Amino acid sequence: MAGSLDRTLPVPLGIQLRGLVEFGIALGELQPGQRLPSVRELADRAGIAPMTVSTVYRELRQSGLIEAKPGAGTYVGDGHGSDGLRSSAMRKMQRRIDVLFNEAQELGLAPSLVASLVNARAARGRSSSRPVRLVMVGNFLDTTQQYVDRIREHLGQTDTIVATTVSALQKAGGETPAFDLCVTLAHRRVEVEGLLPPGIPVVGLSFIPAEETRAQLAMIDPMARIGIVSIFPEFMALMKPGVLRFTPHVSDAEVRLITAPDLKDFLLGLDVLIYASGAEPILKDLPVGRQAIEFRYVPDPHAIRQTLIPAIEKLRTDAVAKEDMV
Repeated sequence: MAGSLDRTLPVPLGIQLRGLVEFGIALGELQPGQRLPSVRELADRAGIAPMTVSTVYRELRQSGLIEAKPGAGTYVGDGHGSDGLRSSAMRKMQRRIDVLFNEAQELGLAPSLVASLVNARAARGRSSSRPVRLVMVGNFLDTTQQYVDRIREHLGQTDTIVATTVSALQKAGGETPAFDLCVTLAHRRVEVEGLLPPGIPVVGLSFIPAEETRAQLAMIDPMARIGIVSIFPEFMALMKPGVLRFTPHVSDAEVRLITAPDLKDFLLGLDVLIYASGAEPILKDLPVGRQAIEFRYVPDPHAIRQTLIPAIEKLRTDAVAKEDMV
């Protein structure tokens, strides 16, 4: 993190540092439970005041993104309490499995027979009789719809998922369409949770650069004049190394915020523009014939399988249990 701070950017180092942590969580580069440097250690590495680091850590703790363990240090939070949604769901299923085998023993059924029944049920795949309604909450509707299209590939045939934005939830004032589970960017999970009615589970997903984006970046002419435009100031420090990671043949690139006063002049001097999703309006100021590449992200398929799918299956299981109790 310390090495990514860029003093040439018109963004305070504290905001950059917070963005590095938030974006690192969103992209899965900072994993739940991962230990973070101490305030003093990070301040020394970055060459910034300890008070700046302390303030950023406090804000991140208040947002639920990191957590302090007395005597042990500061760690990336799992977003669902100390054990995480996945491990909690697994323990709950283990208890139900124990009950199942105990009941089978009382009925005189051999454990091997019960295991065969369970395996046969698992072989049929996920049940489509318990559809789950999901909503994906992102920053911009167009890009969020693209996330929805990717997530839909992993859902059951009767499950549904729609797209909305954080700003739309804010305007709704708690009046939201009916759904069973909310999906959002990992670093915005706590914020989104506060905009929803109590009791609705919220899953935060990490994201990775889209394959098409990586391919386009790899084909950039090494002599091209490259410019990068970011929307959010806190993510400016990450966009440049994120781009250069996939363009090792390119020596450097300049970065601007979408609100920069010299943005139009900046665009005139570029051969290739790389812009954040949602910054499409600036394309009208890009000279004809210049290349423009959207730095697009997609939901990490590993995060979908390891975090979202277990949450969906938990909802199905809970629904069946409720019906059995009626």
